[in-house]
This record gives sequence, structure tokens and C-alpha cells, in this order.
Amino acid sequence: MATLALEQLMKAPNLPQLIERALREEARKRQEFYAWLKEDVKAEFINGHVVMHSLVKERHWTAVGNIYRLLSSFVIKNKLGRVASEKALIALKRNDYEPDVCFWKQEKAAQFTADQMKFPAPDLIVEVLSKGTARTDRGIKFTDYAANGVAEYWIINPGKQLAEQYTLDAATNAYALASTCTGHTDGTTGKWLRCSSPVFVRRNCQYAGTSCPSFCLIISHL
Repeated sequence: MATLALEQLMKAPNLPQLIERALREEARKRQEFYAWLKEDVKAEFINGHVVMHSLVKERHWTAVGNIYRLLSSFVIKNKLGRVASEKALIALKRNDYEPDVCFWKQEKAAQFTADQMKFPAPDLIVEVLSKGTARTDRGIKFTDYAANGVAEYWIINPGKQLAEQYTLDAATNAYALASTCTGHTDGTTGKWLRCSSPVFVRRNCQYAGTSCPSFCLIISHL
């Protein structure tokens, strides 16, 4: 049905005007969204619509908190850039998102100001799945993050203790599955997900030639 509608649209002699009008209306709604959005409201602007976020389960915010704390500690210790969680508004070409966790390398992060409220595409985005967001996280966000040059995307499923790591294929401008990790007991306390992440490879790093072990996430409460 969608293909048929697209074919019909492509035959419209006034197609350029239709697209221009639709995008102009969408841009107007986007400005209204910016004016309406408050610091205590978690919402996103996706394809012309405001998407509100509902309450999440304990295992969701526990996973987000664990990932944020570990990545933030790693990034601060090695002076790699900045990490944000949930309330950082990512303004892409068409849509605005508030990812669960995201990371910018130092060259981007150095341009941030204290009063900044909209941020450019991160180098890494992490989304923790929930029943209400799984379709969007695997659908429009999966496509949009890649189209806007987000180099790496992690999808975390706390219920299954599963993490999927995607990296951007420059040739196709689309994500390719780099690895899938499952929780396992490491002999100490808690459980870990272990994979390497090219986003965090550093010059003169002791792990040079592989990757810094930054995709090691404690998920002991999942």
C-alpha cells in the first residue's frame, strides 16, 4: 500500500510544490514544539508529530543508569568528550530525539555552551528497549541515526540481557551489525556485556589494534 501511494505521488505534476508545502508545515510545527518543550517534559518530534514518553519499568531506568555511569566514567577518565542521558535534545535534519544515552567526541563537545538546549548528532547513541519504544528504536530511529551520521548505535534489551552493536557503513550510509552480546557471569559480582567499540579507540591506547573495551556494561540488575 505504501509503495502504491509513493508511485501515485511520484506521478503528481505538482510534486515539488506538494513536498515544499508539507515540509514548510512540518517546520512550523517543529518551531512550536521547541517553544512548548520544557525541561521537565520528555518528548520527541518525529516526522511532524510530537511523541510523548510514558513511564518506564525499573529494569529500564536501571539499565540506562548503569550504562550512563560506566560510559561517563570511562569518557571523563580518558578525556574523550561528553556523555548525556535522556534529556539531551538531539536536533537532526528533520527530527528531534532524546536518546537514553549518547556520546560526543571531544571535537564536537568542545563547542557546547552552558545554556545550549539543542545538540548535534552524537558519535554514539544507546537506546534501551521498552514495550512502548521498541518499534521506534528499531524503525525510524535506526534509519534516521544512520542517515545523520551517528557512527555507532547500541540497542539494549534488558529483558533478554542482550545488546546489539551497530556501526555505520560509510559506503551505504546504513548500519551493519557489528556484534551481539549477552549477559554472563564474570566470576565476580554482577553480569557484563563485553564487546569492543570503534567509537572509543584512542591514539596510543593500550588496546590499539583492537578497540578500547568500552562496550563493557554492568547489567547486574537487569
